[in-house]
Amino acid sequence: MSDSQPADAKSGALKAAHSLGLVIFPAFDWAISPTHPEREERLLYTQDQLREEGLFDIPGISEHRPDMADMADISRVHFCPPGFERIVEAPHLASAGSAISAGRLVLAGGCDKSFALTRPPGHHAMKVVQGGRGFCAVNIEAIMLERLRGEFGVRRVAIVDTDCHHGDGSQDVYWHDPDTLYISLHQDGRTLYPGSGFPNELGGPLARGATINIPLPPRTGDEGFLYATEEIVRPILDAWKPDLVINSAGQDNHFSDPITDMRLSARGYAEMVRCINPDVAVLEGGYSIQGALPYVNLAVILALAGMDFSRVVEPAWRDDLAATSTECMDYIRRLRDSTLTTFERPGNAASGHRFENGWFVRERDIYYDTDGIHEQQNERLRACENCPGLLLIRTRTHYSDWSVCIHIPRSACPDCASAGEERKREAERKREPWEFSDQRRDIYLRG
Repeated sequence: MSDSQPADAKSGALKAAHSLGLVIFPAFDWAISPTHPEREERLLYTQDQLREEGLFDIPGISEHRPDMADMADISRVHFCPPGFERIVEAPHLASAGSAISAGRLVLAGGCDKSFALTRPPGHHAMKVVQGGRGFCAVNIEAIMLERLRGEFGVRRVAIVDTDCHHGDGSQDVYWHDPDTLYISLHQDGRTLYPGSGFPNELGGPLARGATINIPLPPRTGDEGFLYATEEIVRPILDAWKPDLVINSAGQDNHFSDPITDMRLSARGYAEMVRCINPDVAVLEGGYSIQGALPYVNLAVILALAGMDFSRVVEPAWRDDLAATSTECMDYIRRLRDSTLTTFERPGNAASGHRFENGWFVRERDIYYDTDGIHEQQNERLRACENCPGLLLIRTRTHYSDWSVCIHIPRSACPDCASAGEERKREAERKREPWEFSDQRRDIYLRG
């Protein structure tokens, strides 16, 4: 660490302006492979750095052990035709449990803010899970959020995803949820996995405007990121007025990350966090294990705690990296104007859906790059004037037959709930594989 502030923590001169709970789970015994970017060293270096800098000696910053999520938490968010036991491992339950623990710290009044430094990540895991995508098996933030909704009654929530890769899984989970604002700030999908997250992706037909994508050009630096955060993200959050703000705090926008092409610094990350002002942050990506993660995590922690982070400097930092080209800034300014306009007036276009006999329909082909699985989906949303609508998803892969997933949302009207129950009975009569989720009663069934 170069000239960092927390080294004087033991003198008692420092104190967090906001009490901050840190939940750390490095999954040190789990990795996709020994040389894979998603491996245990991602957080081991960070854990050592925080202790060496004396972070836990600062009054107001505390460390907490994670709880374990369980299969009920997973099934509250996902359908999994292969069976959860074939996809979900203990580290996934611990990672999701870490996020749940972080959320509870805030909503139960134990801390002003919290940060779950956990792995494996989750924001590429969609509503239906057939395997692994983008290093993700289950959606950590969504699992946390749905548990918090059940325990604390929180309803209107914003998720701000600052990972360099578009969080297509989080977008998919909340595509039809008008109570969850999903904002993704990421490298343009024309240049990076997963190839999505464009401005015209605004949410499902009954949740139009609750999804906001801000694709930034490659080599965007601190200047461009901070402009987008201050001039696009912050005004939208102020207008939305969420009860809870969650930051999917991916750190692969860093200038040293090996699998992306951005130029954000640790201090730039901290400035973004200060502007977003999340209640709960959850670590997502970030694969510059020694050159970025320890420094970015330190700066983010200081920002969450309301402390000075100006002296956090990475060893490889050069001041010229903070600049963003004139062409990029011009593009981002135009993006600001168009994004705010579509947020205010999203229109009623069906976002890739067609309308058939009272249902919004879309067909999708999804590739699970981690496991090499191709999935076909037929998604149908009941057009309802009284609730977010009954959701039916028929899904199959190249190795499995069709199954149907039936989702009754937490605020479903009686007609949509009844239609969902009838679809389950129909699947039983036809001996069709099915999964059934009723969020109103917190029920998940499988047949």
